[in-house]
Amino acid sequence: MEQVRIEQSDGVLRIELNRPEKKNAITLAMYQALADALGSAQSDARGRVVLVHGQPEAFTAGNDLRDFLANPPRDESHPVFLFLRALRDFDKPIVAAVSGPAVGIGTTMLLHCDLVYAASDARFALPFVNLALCPEAGSSYLLARLAGYPRAAELLLLGEPFSAERALEIGLVNAIVPPAQLLDTAAAMARRLAQKPPDSLRVTKSLMRRALMPGIEQAMAAENLAFRERLGSAEAKEAMSAFLEKRPPQFSKG
Repeated sequence: MEQVRIEQSDGVLRIELNRPEKKNAITLAMYQALADALGSAQSDARGRVVLVHGQPEAFTAGNDLRDFLANPPRDESHPVFLFLRALRDFDKPIVAAVSGPAVGIGTTMLLHCDLVYAASDARFALPFVNLALCPEAGSSYLLARLAGYPRAAELLLLGEPFSAERALEIGLVNAIVPPAQLLDTAAAMARRLAQKPPDSLRVTKSLMRRALMPGIEQAMAAENLAFRERLGSAEAKEAMSAFLEKRPPQFSKG
């Protein structure tokens, strides 16, 4: 589909989020395309490495809320959950190039990438609590493992945007590069990985993630259930209505 562009060259499968007029906000159709792309790449020997990126103006603004609310996840067959599982289980290296906003899933998906390069203008955010929701993609587990509980709590409970420098400090990204050099830098690293022995790359990634996988799987199962429950809550309905209507939310004091 036009909003998720796929290109393969030199052993690298490039996945481009291409909805710039909406800052690459992800629709259900885009989630399905992303899940399908990773599923195909898993079994296609031509693609040894995946490179995911947006445009210079935006990586992704997160979920397209109107589309998401019109088709909320009711079970594990929902495209959102299909994508998250495909991302979690993908055993080839994933390189990400992040510029502009990386909101919600735009940040949590990076926890499943192997190398992440951020432009100096990248802005990250985990606004789940602000929308009366809860973390997803195993981030309640992975972020605390990566950054330590106090810093993970600050990012997830407050839900405030943070800079590329903060992302580098907590280990979310590997390096910060000038915006004009971002895609070239990430693509060059992806090509370097694609020249390595592919089976060795896969085994090495599997070994590094082996001890983490039970925790990731358990966290994602609990998050998915809680996320569906939160979507039906009065808090979430008020938070999202307020967001779409561009007004402050009015939560009960109960």
